[in-house]
Amino acid sequence: MRLLEVEGLTKKYPKFTLKNVSFSLEQGRIMGLIGKNGAGKSTTLKSILNMVYPDKGCIKMLGHDFRQDEESCKQNVGVVLGSIQFYQDKKLQTITGVTKRFYQNWDDAAYRKYMSMFELDEQKQVKQLSEGMKVKYLIALALSHDAKLLIFDEPTSGLDPVAREDLLELFQQLVKDGKRSILFSTHITSDLDKCADDITYIKNGEIIASADKASFIQAFQSLKAPGEDSLNLEEIMVRNERGTYNV
Repeated sequence: MRLLEVEGLTKKYPKFTLKNVSFSLEQGRIMGLIGKNGAGKSTTLKSILNMVYPDKGCIKMLGHDFRQDEESCKQNVGVVLGSIQFYQDKKLQTITGVTKRFYQNWDDAAYRKYMSMFELDEQKQVKQLSEGMKVKYLIALALSHDAKLLIFDEPTSGLDPVAREDLLELFQQLVKDGKRSILFSTHITSDLDKCADDITYIKNGEIIASADKASFIQAFQSLKAPGEDSLNLEEIMVRNERGTYNV
């Protein structure tokens, strides 16, 4: 079953255009949306979630048309976007109390588990949190209402190496039962090496390639120079951004 289907997504700005973006995410999979800063990753995710209004395109979540059934779809989506800001003087406990009212399947036990896992104190104010701790808190909220589709924008940004490793391991655990899927944007190729099943690569607002990780890497191997060793994800990204290779 496809938990997310994106078809022909387009959004025009004066100096940037998201052009006919299409890809799909199967149940039980982790997809990395990769591209350099400014490539269109955040615009893609916000357009999918109707946080910015795309000029055209079709979005389906869990088999439902997102535009026609947005409220129901969002009950089954956990979202972490870097642009979300909270009142700096509010305690996490207060923010959680407001957030949980929006979700029919809110699970206090799951919330406590993730708060403990991330070593977060809900008596702290937002202004007392590091950037990494803010990311962890947003993820704890996203994981606390039995979401089937998790959408994260640069979730490892600001995390120390140990916290990054723990989060990527958690991603793998979350999809292990085959019921959930994760779409996360990143510009860090090592994140994809460690946990991604599928890769969608966006450059200048256009999808360059979208495939399972092995097929994605293989597609670029055919373009390596004679006698050159196999290219890894980092080399593929660097060379493609320089315009050397294009699939």
